[in-house]
Amino acid sequence: MKSVQIEDLLKKLSLQDKARQITQINADFIKADVKAEATGVSDGFYLTKDDVFGCGSVLNFGDARDAEYIRKKYLEVSENKVPLVMMQDVIHGYRTIFPVPLALACSFDADLVEECCKMSAVEASLNGVDVTFSPMINLSRDARWGRVMEGYGEDPYLNGLFGRAAVRGYRAGGLASCVKHYAAYGAAEAGKDYNTTDLSEHNLREYYLRAFEECLKENPELIMTSFNLLNGVPVNADSHLLVDILRKEWNYNGVVISDYAAVVEMIKHGYAENKKECARVAALNAVDMEMMSSAYIEFLPELVEEGAVPASVVDEMAKRVLELKQKLNLFENPDNATSVQKAEEACLCPEHREIALRSAEKSFVLLENSGVLPLKEWQKIALVGPLAAEKNILGAWACAGRADECVSVKEGVEKLLGAKVLYSKGCSVDLLSDDESIIADAVKTAKKAEVVVACVGEHSYHSGESASRADICLPKVQVKLLKELKKAGKPVVAVIFGGRPQVLTEVKEIAAAILYVWQPGTEGGSAIAETLYGKVCPEGKLAMSFPRSVGQCPVYYNHFSSGRPKSKDELHGQAYTCGYIDELNSPLYPFGYGLSYTRFEYGDIKLSSAVMERGGKICVSVPLKNCGSRAGGEVVQLYIRDKFASCARPVRELKAFRKVTLAAGEQKTVVFEITEDDLKFYGANGKFAAEAGEFEVMAGGDSRCAVAGVFRLL
Repeated sequence: MKSVQIEDLLKKLSLQDKARQITQINADFIKADVKAEATGVSDGFYLTKDDVFGCGSVLNFGDARDAEYIRKKYLEVSENKVPLVMMQDVIHGYRTIFPVPLALACSFDADLVEECCKMSAVEASLNGVDVTFSPMINLSRDARWGRVMEGYGEDPYLNGLFGRAAVRGYRAGGLASCVKHYAAYGAAEAGKDYNTTDLSEHNLREYYLRAFEECLKENPELIMTSFNLLNGVPVNADSHLLVDILRKEWNYNGVVISDYAAVVEMIKHGYAENKKECARVAALNAVDMEMMSSAYIEFLPELVEEGAVPASVVDEMAKRVLELKQKLNLFENPDNATSVQKAEEACLCPEHREIALRSAEKSFVLLENSGVLPLKEWQKIALVGPLAAEKNILGAWACAGRADECVSVKEGVEKLLGAKVLYSKGCSVDLLSDDESIIADAVKTAKKAEVVVACVGEHSYHSGESASRADICLPKVQVKLLKELKKAGKPVVAVIFGGRPQVLTEVKEIAAAILYVWQPGTEGGSAIAETLYGKVCPEGKLAMSFPRSVGQCPVYYNHFSSGRPKSKDELHGQAYTCGYIDELNSPLYPFGYGLSYTRFEYGDIKLSSAVMERGGKICVSVPLKNCGSRAGGEVVQLYIRDKFASCARPVRELKAFRKVTLAAGEQKTVVFEITEDDLKFYGANGKFAAEAGEFEVMAGGDSRCAVAGVFRLL
């Protein structure tokens, strides 16, 4: 269908039809075949049968068979026969599940992110999905927030880099993408999901919008607005954010869709008095599609007739939705016929399982190792803990993933060894459990072994949307289990699952080694076994800092210096400095941190010049040597600090990184180029530019690396 035909279709559609086209409903409404009389659903809906079979989009459906049935039934009943666009939360896999996005960010590998998203899109598109509500690129600095698992961590550069990779991957696999949540959702106060956000214009642009602007370079088909208040205004009513920046400044002309019922939630925010006002405000701020509420269907025609919303505004909204359907080839293929057989063949195929396995291995972060890892196959181990035999290690938002198709740690280890291992559950995985009744059995089992592998941490449902936590320490019963296991006199290897950074201060004092495996997905158990036994070498680096205690949250590496900074990170001895009297300032494990089974040594780092001309560049040479006895990979990281500027600048910012794999004894010089663009920021005048002055350069294996050189921008 050509653009002129879109215009013709718009002319044929009534105002009510257009309001329906810009509304998204649950696919269950179509399957239920609602009766003609009005149907009330919670606080958000008031729909007739004509409304349901005139809506432009659905979400939340099953597999290829389900999609085929829904499209066929919709077209049979729909009066205008405008095809549906079908959307789904394909976040980290469809049926074959790779690690949660925060885990994948620890791979520091954009190509791997792209490959995983392409795999997801292949499976999802064959099952009838047109659009995925992904990637989520909200900057996440507070580990209490449950949705940190869904994004790429605390650094705006990484979020933008991986967000772009995800958009490319989804498109290559046949899916359109919806970048979310615009904006500042990850800055929710106290880490509570859906909570209010308050940010200066400078912080908003410098940190929370940067990844969105980057993702627009890949031309994503949709952008989703967020639930939160931003500086006292619901995002769906924020004309500065939605119109001035997104539409005018960034020239975005794709579809903007609300999040689930977020349009009518403006009432509960205390901003809009009723659904009619919600419809007016959202429409005037170019929110093209209302998800899971019916303010547009109920009130847009009336608002146009009253002159409160221009008809041209509704036409533009409907036009963008129809153009999306055109781009997805839905007018030419309204049934979007999918082959059930092809869908079943693609899902969980060997190629996709291999990607899931490799991505899990690349995402694990080795936090501690006294030398007990890698394990030897001849060692007698005891596998204990509530997650040792757990099959549901998929993580939140696992789409069509199934726990029974996952490989547990126990299964992975026993397959690798070709033999059964000693096993005891030890305790419950429940966060609030205080039942210590089966710890004794785990200790008894541990005494029969040479090494204890304890699988603890969060279950898949302990993180994700609406899963914020006030206490992100391991549950007390799990810590008790670890302590009792150590008393058995055998080295304890802690394999820790999680969808977020957790407080591991106590665990560090107990365990001889800590391997953080996140929520690793379908092949998680196999990947963990391969890593524990040294078949692969850990190379993950933290994309989010791990606090020493919950009271440090939010804690992140690219913070500002105070006017009274601590010269040393210590509890006592420095009065009137910025910090705590009962805790250090530094995280337990900083951004960029991660150990290996080999040892890397950095040489003297050199800058090609002490001066950068405008439009010029400086090369940074970083010598790296593998001083260990086996091959391994290292993420070499480059940080910069702008020492003095019109706005205070962070103590350091990640500007680039390189993944390097070296054989034992091999050495290599990694070269980075710093350009003027790398020095730009939003200054006191609001302009994005580099200011003249002195810059410090740091390079190394994590964000604690020392200053290696200084240069001046003229």
